[in-house]
Amino acid sequence: MITHFVPRSAQRGFTLVELVMVIVLMGVIGGMVAVFMKSPIDAYFASARRAGLTDEADTVVRRMARDIRNALPNSIRSAGSQCVEFIPTKTGARYRAEVGGGGAVLDFTVADSSFNMLGNNAVLPTDQQIAAGDIIAVYNLGIPGADAYAGDNTSVVTSVSGVSGSPVESVIVINPPKQFPLASPNNRFHVIAAAEQVVRYVCIGAPGTNAQGNGSGTLYRQVLTLPLAASSVCPTSVTGASVTSAAVMANKVSACNFNYSGSDLQRNALVSMQLQLTDTGETVSLQHEVHVSNTP
Repeated sequence: MITHFVPRSAQRGFTLVELVMVIVLMGVIGGMVAVFMKSPIDAYFASARRAGLTDEADTVVRRMARDIRNALPNSIRSAGSQCVEFIPTKTGARYRAEVGGGGAVLDFTVADSSFNMLGNNAVLPTDQQIAAGDIIAVYNLGIPGADAYAGDNTSVVTSVSGVSGSPVESVIVINPPKQFPLASPNNRFHVIAAAEQVVRYVCIGAPGTNAQGNGSGTLYRQVLTLPLAASSVCPTSVTGASVTSAAVMANKVSACNFNYSGSDLQRNALVSMQLQLTDTGETVSLQHEVHVSNTP
């Protein structure tokens, strides 16, 4: 076996000094690149954070606007700038007011237990069909004697029978029998879903930010039950005697403001919503207004 030896003078490699110099130079170059790259990267993350906050805030105010547009006329009320509540409706229809066609009228002179709805309940979209447990409200004015929150002009549906008469009409049975205080000029009634009798949007923990630069508040959508007395202040807790559920609509809320203008002589009202979200020092503010028709 023949072994070849390489002379020491022919061997090549890195010395420790050369290796240290390369590491130092790479560190300097990396530092320079990082300086130039930091601002664009920070801008990208800040832009993504703002886009996320904007999308979240926009989704929330649009959901609120959709709910408010379905509110029972004259049911919107607010105990302060941090909350707004209303009675949502699932549908509305006309009751029979005149005798004819074999149908039962809604009698306002006695406690009535059933009446005919003009139209066929079964052909309505599924989410708008009147069902047992729903609540009928007639001519809600939001004043003593005609206030759905107090049950003045409401009664619970026990059944919706088959159709009768010609043209087709559905028969609605209510309990307890109710003598509604006022007839609707347009013979209309509204239907409140059994599962969502009152909806309240409330900000808890706002305004303000925490040590991390995030909004300290949370916006909740609470579902409550009727009857419900008016409160003089917005709640500071998610739970309550009438609260059946509460869903988080937005976190990191640094400020919110709800303002209900009330109605003028034409029964028009305006709900103004301002929502501000803050994440790591980035703040997005949205304002949205909802026009409400309070004609009962």
